[in-house]
Amino acid sequence: MAPIAVGETIPNRNLTYLDDSQTKQDVSLHSLAGGKLVVIVAVPGAYTPTCSLKHVPGFIEKAEELKSKGVAEIICISVNDHFVMKEWSKTFPQNKDVKFLADGSAAFARAVGLEIDLSEYGFGKRSQRYALLVDDLKVKVANIEATGEYSVSNVDQILKAL
Repeated sequence: MAPIAVGETIPNRNLTYLDDSQTKQDVSLHSLAGGKLVVIVAVPGAYTPTCSLKHVPGFIEKAEELKSKGVAEIICISVNDHFVMKEWSKTFPQNKDVKFLADGSAAFARAVGLEIDLSEYGFGKRSQRYALLVDDLKVKVANIEATGEYSVSNVDQILKAL
């Protein structure tokens, strides 16, 4: 399957998270992104070095700047379970704007054509690293990294596109 491209509609998949009472919640991606300008940031794994030290922190640090340019939601998705995503989100105590959502079975990664097999590294099926700028469910910018790379999906590239 070809990766999602500019002009396409993001598929509607349910993602999960733990609420403040530690109850699993399902949320439709279309309910989060419909009628809004959103950024979807996908990472290969929670707690991994590039994801934890560079990719996600950039979006947290520049969330206000993104919001000032019209971004209503910043969504971080990883092929991890909702327990892992909740704990990982706690490692960013300054975060007030990035939603951490679990794509535990890689259903969204597969639906957008960005599932990768990292079994040789002990990770199994994961998501490629990318950042999408989505306006009312339509992809406006698709910054998709080559496996192992981190150059086009950072917050500064999304800010340039805005």
